[in-house]
Amino acid sequence: MCGSWLIKKIFFSCLLVHFLFSISCNRSSSANSFHSSTTDQWNGARPMAILQTGEHPLWFLLTDNGPVHIESIEDAVFNSALTPWPHALHIRFMQKRQDELVLAVNRDGFLLAAPGSNQISGIELYRFSEGIFWRQYTLGGLIIFNDNPAALLYLDSRFMNQSIDPPGIRTWTFNMESNNVFPVKIPVLEQFREADGWEADALRHGNDGLIYLRAINRTMEYPAALMFRTSDISDTGEEISAEVFYNSIIQRVDFSHYSLPALPDGFFYTGIEQVGDSLFASWEEQEDFSIGAAGFMVIKSKE
Repeated sequence: MCGSWLIKKIFFSCLLVHFLFSISCNRSSSANSFHSSTTDQWNGARPMAILQTGEHPLWFLLTDNGPVHIESIEDAVFNSALTPWPHALHIRFMQKRQDELVLAVNRDGFLLAAPGSNQISGIELYRFSEGIFWRQYTLGGLIIFNDNPAALLYLDSRFMNQSIDPPGIRTWTFNMESNNVFPVKIPVLEQFREADGWEADALRHGNDGLIYLRAINRTMEYPAALMFRTSDISDTGEEISAEVFYNSIIQRVDFSHYSLPALPDGFFYTGIEQVGDSLFASWEEQEDFSIGAAGFMVIKSKE
């Protein structure tokens, strides 16, 4: 039994080293690179890669099996079919948590970028994914609740008729004990039960620091969306107008302030945040309401 355990451990370690090595950049030491590490250094969640950024960008393409390193953004061109955004893989939300960055990936789960720990130099990149369940639904929000990220899922049928039921579990989170995601109850949503016909499709931080919520009851004779804002996640707070709700959306970043690598025609940056001395910028291939290839880029900040 001891020999079997040792063989499995050696195999897993070699597999991790092979994966991290296979996505390494063949560039000078002053540029970006990846570093592998033995599995003994993590007792819980394990990073999928260790990033060390330099003057050249690191490009990642989102796939059903998680982000994959590509040599150039040109490798993403014609890589994915255009799909209505609620059903496409893309980074839907980015939220800072102290010195870490949480990225909520539509149809997949969470990514976490954290400064190196355990004497590791660089940025640890983690993936937390549930898999099949998340692929059925659309991400409607990301908030920090009790110092933990919480993502909202809902059923979006604007572009496609879907025969599946709304998600029985609407809100999800993760911790550093494993690379899985698990359900979490958000008190404010308990007042809008699906059993009573309610569906929440938006839960987010506003530009004023308050939490904003939108819920729809389609079983009513005249279905209508109700919108609320609150400073207490256990209470709906006050009902607000659609104008107030949409005006609370945090405005997109002006990317002209950053020296970011150029993107091909039809590709756009959608968000940017800093982790340590590096910038994370999400990007998408867009056409009307559809998204093709999507991913993120990492590069050392010049500021």
